Amino acid sequence: MNSMTRKGGDVMKRNIMRWPGFRRKAVTLSYDDGTVFDKKLIEIMDKYGLKGTFNINSGEFGSGRRLSKEEAYELYANSPHEVAVHGVYHLALSVAPTARGVADVINDRVALEDMFGRLVCGMAYANGTYDDDTVELLRLSGINYSRTVESTEKFDVPTDWLRMPATCHHKNPRLMELAERFVEDKGGRNFWWSPPRLFYLWGHSYEFNDNDNWDVIEKFGEYIGSREEVWYATNGEIYDYVKAFDSLKFSANGKFIHNPSAIDVCICLKDDYLIPAGETVEVKVVY
Repeated sequence: MNSMTRKGGDVMKRNIMRWPGFRRKAVTLSYDDGTVFDKKLIEIMDKYGLKGTFNINSGEFGSGRRLSKEEAYELYANSPHEVAVHGVYHLALSVAPTARGVADVINDRVALEDMFGRLVCGMAYANGTYDDDTVELLRLSGINYSRTVESTEKFDVPTDWLRMPATCHHKNPRLMELAERFVEDKGGRNFWWSPPRLFYLWGHSYEFNDNDNWDVIEKFGEYIGSREEVWYATNGEIYDYVKAFDSLKFSANGKFIHNPSAIDVCICLKDDYLIPAGETVEVKVVY
């Protein structure tokens, strides 16, 4: 049996996926609420080449410590980062009436798409609450992925995109230990069959201000950022790339791989192969 289709199906097949540039590691960040402290956070992220997603509430602009609408546009539209849904009014969707929950998600998506002139298909659960009905609500609303507040302390690529966990919150006392483990991971003896790795960090930028610990993200960024062997991407870029890989079609004899997506995909079958968007590539059969 071809090793790409042995026990584990698509999860095992994903072991051959490589991030752009044939990298095995990727890093992404996710920060919530759209507060004024995102300005400093983005300065630090840009300094170290980090990328991420900012989950914002379109109905809360200018309230409390949140950015005004004008400030938010200036900050996010002129950056390499992504904006995503966090609910118009930051509702806890698992306890809100269904109609209000639908409106909170859809109206936030519409407002952000109108504001930034781009598709907004990502999200983070406000208050971290969700249930099966919430997940279905998001699916019907065109949300592709949504981050929970759960941390695994692992580097696995998500499989349940609407119940997506993170590696850890930045306040995790083992943050730098995890970062070091991630960086030092060499892939083991059978490197070509080693699964791709993802470090996913989340939090709120106001926590750095309130706890007077901006050094936490500075230290993390300095250590894990700007590495040639790591792909730095937004949550949406991670999602789109994995879905492009998942869409690859393999011939029955294992000799050909077709990429029906619009994204070039890198894989490793002992040798590295680039499967360009819309093309079919002949590969060496691996058993």
